[in-house]
Amino acid sequence: MSIANYDHDLAFETEVTRRGAYVTRPHDHPEAIPIYLTTAFNVEDTDELLARYDKKGFCYNRSDNPNRVALGETMTYLEKGEFSIICSSGMAAISTALITNLKAGDHIVSDHTLYGESLEVFSDILEKFGVTYTCVDITNLDEVRAAMQPNTRVVYTESASNPTCRVADIAGLAEIAHANNALLIVDNTFLTPYGCNPLVLGADIVVHSLTKFGNGHFDAVCGSITGTTDMIMKCRHMYQLLGCTADAFSCYMTQRGLRTLALRMEKAMANAEKLAAALEKNPHVAKVNHPSLVSHAQHEVAKKQFNGHYGAMMSILVKEDNMTKLNTFMRNLNLVHYAMTLGGLRTTYQHPASSSHHGIPKEERLKMGVPDTMIRISVGIENPDDIIADFTNALSKAYD
Repeated sequence: MSIANYDHDLAFETEVTRRGAYVTRPHDHPEAIPIYLTTAFNVEDTDELLARYDKKGFCYNRSDNPNRVALGETMTYLEKGEFSIICSSGMAAISTALITNLKAGDHIVSDHTLYGESLEVFSDILEKFGVTYTCVDITNLDEVRAAMQPNTRVVYTESASNPTCRVADIAGLAEIAHANNALLIVDNTFLTPYGCNPLVLGADIVVHSLTKFGNGHFDAVCGSITGTTDMIMKCRHMYQLLGCTADAFSCYMTQRGLRTLALRMEKAMANAEKLAAALEKNPHVAKVNHPSLVSHAQHEVAKKQFNGHYGAMMSILVKEDNMTKLNTFMRNLNLVHYAMTLGGLRTTYQHPASSSHHGIPKEERLKMGVPDTMIRISVGIENPDDIIADFTNALSKAYD
């Protein structure tokens, strides 16, 4: 593509739209992938357009973008799948995967301790269109089997639940789902591909909020869906129609973050194990939910399926149910800050009852194991002794 030469001068306001529109010098294979912010890619005529289609080239941004495709290739490798698509958020990935594979009259079996907004997709969107769901203790395979119905089409879980950090037996769930001609969809956000590969364990589709550990720097919102080529191509058609494709800049930032995933997660997961062990001994903490602890109900399952890692997410329950003291504890944390997200370089925390599960009635929330005394912690890559000291100091100032 080039700027045509005219035998007459064009007006200033015309030329300023044309000059420098295309790079004319060789620019193949830059060391860092460029950010393709364009909404469209030009062709000379319909012959070139059809040739572009044949080569699966780029035409329109919502259909395909080089940064989105590049990030998809990265996620396909990391999750050991065949194909991936990149969505505008983790919730877009979850919604697309479910809507693609469900229709009126179908049924879902799901963990009852999911991220609150994942449950709202079931109740506020899918149920309106004739899809029913049953929430169970996903760690109890007998309960899962009992909940399966002839019209069950999806079993849905998180590799480690948000915020209770309960661990699903993915291989066991896959066996149950497939015996009933259902798909197993796993949200692997908490463990990341560095800690767990659900497809290898038998899952059919893996979704991520790449906003979290994938990006790792609190500066991009993105999601992904990975599985077989046939399955993800169906999701691809759906997400193009729904318009929830990720933008180029977010894809670029997320892919850049993924380059250091192993380095970050190795450190953050090791820090989490140390923090969990320290807080389990703290006199002001009633319970620590982290799969590395022998006291964790699914420790052996986690040991078997998490590649020797246990994740950088945990939650704690303080002993005293007193919101004034809980707020005092929060205000005395200096290194660690409250954030309505997770998975970044820095250690952050959140109060699920006021944040991720705020819209869930208290009685139902308590059944899910999310009391007012719970704090969810996303462990970062700081010095572990500094993290432990910050929590220990804040707990002492609030509860001594």
